[in-house]
Amino acid sequence: MAARPGGMKRFYVVLGVVAVIGLGALWYQLSRPATASIPANVTIQPSDTAGFRGYIKGSASAPVEITEYADYQCPFCQTFATLQMPTIEERLIKTGRLRWRYRDFPLQQHQYSRLAAHSAACADEQGKYWDQHQRIYDGQSEWAGSSDAAKLFRRYAGEAGLDLDRYDACMRAGKYAGRIQASYDEGVRVGVTSTPTLLVGGRLYQGRFDSDAITRLVDSLAPRTASAR
Repeated sequence: MAARPGGMKRFYVVLGVVAVIGLGALWYQLSRPATASIPANVTIQPSDTAGFRGYIKGSASAPVEITEYADYQCPFCQTFATLQMPTIEERLIKTGRLRWRYRDFPLQQHQYSRLAAHSAACADEQGKYWDQHQRIYDGQSEWAGSSDAAKLFRRYAGEAGLDLDRYDACMRAGKYAGRIQASYDEGVRVGVTSTPTLLVGGRLYQGRFDSDAITRLVDSLAPRTASAR
């Protein structure tokens, strides 16, 4: 028996609707930013560390250098970054007395710590490392318990003025996974076991720090002259 014209018409309408829905779903999957995953224990290439000592703020001629090994998802690191570092920066870094070197030390128990470190590294490509660094620490309570921290890091990147197409490409590629692993390995070699840990003059300081303690430490290593007090 031949199909009725009305039935065939309904069939093609339904087929067209299904095709449109399918194409829409495909477009959405292809156009949305992919959720990034930054691998650990990657093979470190020479290019991962060439000419890179860490993220540094302060004068190259500062008499004291402090290296901080930290984890973006560590609550103590967050407290230090948001409450103590602003005073340290004003009192010691901007005055030329201290150079600060930040190194990633992502702890295994923190699921988003490498992703956060990679987000900041991608921001560094566009000259916005410290902006993203601080925004990630400021927002720790928001993203640490989120089911999609990458989405929040991307929002922070947009608020910092980053080109999001470049940022997305960097995150999808996992471009700085080796750099993060090299930073972690460096910390292990010098004896870091927890965060935050400071390395000063070959000696490790672990635990909670405040700006006054850091100032006293810098004073002990490079006393100010009477005229500079």
